[in-house]
Amino acid sequence: MCKNHNIQNIDKCMKPLIKYFNTMGRKTLACCCGHNRYPMTIVVESAWDKSPIEILSKTFLSKQKRYYMKDKKGFYFIPEVSKEKK
Repeated sequence: MCKNHNIQNIDKCMKPLIKYFNTMGRKTLACCCGHNRYPMTIVVESAWDKSPIEILSKTFLSKQKRYYMKDKKGFYFIPEVSKEKK
C-alpha cells in the first residue's frame, strides 16, 4: 500500500497506473492493489473541492489522513469500499 504519491513507495503492480494519473495532474493520496484479497483502490484529490475520492468505486471519503484499515491478517482495505475478510 502506498500512502503518498512518491512512486518509489507504491505496490509494484500499481506503478504504471499511478504514473499515468500523475501525468494527468491528479494528486494520488494513497493506493493498494488489494493483494488478491480486496479490490484495487486509488485515492486521489477530487478536481472539484480537493476532497479525497476512491476513483475506482467512485466513493467519496472523509477528509482524513488514514483511509485504510488493517484486517486480522495484516492486509489493508478501505472500509467504505470493501468488507473485511476474516
